[in-house]
Amino acid sequence: MEVIPIEQRINNLKNLFNESNLEAALIYKPENRRYFSGFTGTSGYVLITKDKNYFLTDFRYVEQAKNQCRAYDILKFDNNSKGNSLYDIIEKLNVRKIGFESEFITLKEYETLKNKISNTDFIPIDDEIKDLRKIKDSIEVEYIRKAASIADEAFAHICSFIKPGITERDIAIELEFFMKKRGATELSFDSIVASGKRSALPHGVYTDKIIENGDFITLDFGCVYEGYCSDMTRTIVVGKANEKQKEIYNIVLEAQKRALENIRPNVECSKIDKIARDYISEKGYGEYFGHGLGHGVGMEVHESPRLSPVSSDILKPNMVVTDEPGIYVPQFGGVRIEDLVVVTNEGHEVLSKSPKELIEL
Repeated sequence: MEVIPIEQRINNLKNLFNESNLEAALIYKPENRRYFSGFTGTSGYVLITKDKNYFLTDFRYVEQAKNQCRAYDILKFDNNSKGNSLYDIIEKLNVRKIGFESEFITLKEYETLKNKISNTDFIPIDDEIKDLRKIKDSIEVEYIRKAASIADEAFAHICSFIKPGITERDIAIELEFFMKKRGATELSFDSIVASGKRSALPHGVYTDKIIENGDFITLDFGCVYEGYCSDMTRTIVVGKANEKQKEIYNIVLEAQKRALENIRPNVECSKIDKIARDYISEKGYGEYFGHGLGHGVGMEVHESPRLSPVSSDILKPNMVVTDEPGIYVPQFGGVRIEDLVVVTNEGHEVLSKSPKELIEL
């Protein structure tokens, strides 16, 4: 496996300093911290200045940081020891204008920073970091591809596991167990297993409802591999589908395919959403598709860019996004079909390989 280009990521962040008149950046949101340092532990701060890179952590993680954060000087801090706190270290470095994650930090933490480091201005850099993480490098794409392949294997397995009489909870547990046995470290999110009328709930996390003949089952799940997420949805029918179920399923499938055909560089994300949304509306189900078409996927299962009616994002090569239209009819059921897609130089590659034609178990 190639070496993760941490130095290049650091340099990309430093390029923002001149644009925003910053002297440093303080980062500790777990996903951002790992992205810029390679650190997989649970406690630590990335402090990048114009001249040097520091990783600040407590005694529990010093050795781990030395092994994982090769591009950084490792500093041990102790917030209970006078002169050695995070705030003291920043003061000693004489940083006076620092970028920080305003969307992640709590109000209490922000107030403490301002009080402890009174001569430093804190400037939000959330959007800038999101922009850097939108475009995946080749290693990130490979990790996401592997996470997607584990999800595909899980879907094939679960189709042989599902039968009337088991519960949604049984299915969710089996999915998690299977994916972890295949190398996943955790789930991307709590698996959605929604059957029967509950399939009309877009985020219907599993319950103890028993699977019955004739049920739609919406399965929305994913896993994490080497810190990167997958996300896929398939909707199946237990037994034989009725005509209404087939109608709704085929509308969603056509909308999903039409949007997919238009995923390529330099296309507005709102335009992709509109293609799917217009088709569903044309078929008379517009009011039953109430969420955006898709979202970016990476270290977080929901990140930039967004494919929605109000998105201003434009697709670029190596963005990884979902394409997931749905129709949700209360008291009847719903369908969602979701693929994970990487934008290429010429078009796109679908990472989700599971079949999309209606499966009747």
